[in-house]
Amino acid sequence: MKIALAQTNPIVGDIFNNTSKIIELTNNAHIQRADIVVFPELAITGYPPEDLLLKPQFVADNIKCLKQIAACAKNIAVYVGFVDKKNKDIYNAGAFIVKGKIIRIYHKMNLPNYSVFDEKRYFKEGKSNAVVAFKGKKIGLGICEDIWVESGKPKNKLDVIINISASPYHTGKVKERKKMLSLRAKSSKASIIYVNMVGGQDELVFDGGSMALNPKGKLIAKANQFIEEMVIVDLEKQENTGWLDENSEIYNALMLGTKDYVEKNKFSDVLIGLSGGIDSALTLAIAADALGADRVHAYFMPSEFSSAQSFNDAKQTAENLGVEFKQIPISEIFAEYLNNLEPHFKGMPQNIAEENLQARIRGTLLMALSNKFNWLVLATGNKSEMSTGYCTLYGDMAGGYAVLKDIPKTLVYKLVEWRNKKSLVIGESIIKRPPTAELKPNQKDQDVLPPYDMLDVVIKEYVEKNRNAKEIANMGFKDVVVQKVISMIDNSEYKRRQAPPGPRITSRAFGKDWRLPITNRY
Repeated sequence: MKIALAQTNPIVGDIFNNTSKIIELTNNAHIQRADIVVFPELAITGYPPEDLLLKPQFVADNIKCLKQIAACAKNIAVYVGFVDKKNKDIYNAGAFIVKGKIIRIYHKMNLPNYSVFDEKRYFKEGKSNAVVAFKGKKIGLGICEDIWVESGKPKNKLDVIINISASPYHTGKVKERKKMLSLRAKSSKASIIYVNMVGGQDELVFDGGSMALNPKGKLIAKANQFIEEMVIVDLEKQENTGWLDENSEIYNALMLGTKDYVEKNKFSDVLIGLSGGIDSALTLAIAADALGADRVHAYFMPSEFSSAQSFNDAKQTAENLGVEFKQIPISEIFAEYLNNLEPHFKGMPQNIAEENLQARIRGTLLMALSNKFNWLVLATGNKSEMSTGYCTLYGDMAGGYAVLKDIPKTLVYKLVEWRNKKSLVIGESIIKRPPTAELKPNQKDQDVLPPYDMLDVVIKEYVEKNRNAKEIANMGFKDVVVQKVISMIDNSEYKRRQAPPGPRITSRAFGKDWRLPITNRY
């Protein structure tokens, strides 16, 4: 039996174009002599549709499109994800189509309601497993979470289990999936077809990596990660397959998240405030790799505290990537602000207010350019800064998409090293230079923050693993350092709530899976 794994990149809400793509790929799969073509979870609507599901017409349109797909599938079986409706309830569903007719509809039984998922807000749980007979094979149908939950394993002997998914990426997720699917194949003694969505959707990145495993749990075929493609799997044959290394996975996830956010939201170009530091340099590289250098614009906005090295490094990075580089000095604007504020600040020493003014001037200029040319501003802050609040509201946080929002500073350096192995785009002077915001003389990040190799571990343990201060201190950190970092994280929630979205990369990002109250004394 030949099965086509159609790993698609739908746009949420673009139901009719998503359907056209499904029909086109169905025809292509038939031409390639596949017996079944399989599409991801909610392939018709895109995932997650969120409160679009509360619109009756949205659900009705998706059912109408399912019928169109069925009418076009006369010569090949199709298993596709859609939203079903029974009375007043809606279901996360899959339709199995044979000879142009929907012969079975399966309702997802295990609805995830944790981390980035809140399916119980919308869907009703299905009540029973679904098995179809096709070309002498017993095929079990499932949707995403069903295969992760042990209780969701079919009790009857099956030849093939097909699971359609919209499983978002984070570091380590591929290994988790493969291990779990291998266990399910062995325990069920059935081949497993796993088709995952690909593409960026706001803060989520779906990495694809669809795969097929034999009843012994051995991987026999897979689709590439982070690209839309269709792979034909012959269950009787085996192929050699390989996976991306972790840094390559992460970089590709950042590229896909950025590209899809820009293009699905109909921005032509992006612009970046290039400081001469490593964060903005990496953001520039990701944007240029994802969109093409001609769609990326870099602006260097020096003040009296900006060094010649920063200018040279920023300019060289832009030239290495073939990106347009322009300069807008802010010293005169800054001086005018200070002059107007002087009567109100009279007698008070300069402090962070004057420092943040510079960042906010830069943010204002970038947003003016964005408004004028309909370019999307990419913010350049990293997770270490976002965690501790070492960032300026309406300043360096200004923008429509924060590419490095879930990338710790230590990982920034690793990604730069990985990217430079492909071609040298970020110079050694940027990599070796101590991080600085250059908002006052001789400023260094470590004047305020612990060393990043220490800080990032504390952040990971507190944010991603929910460990308390005592548990983290027992790992070998000074209690005073741990308490300081945790205090900075807790006190910065109001900033994070106003930050632009960015791609989720770690197991817990500051987005859908982080929902702390702003007003909070715990």
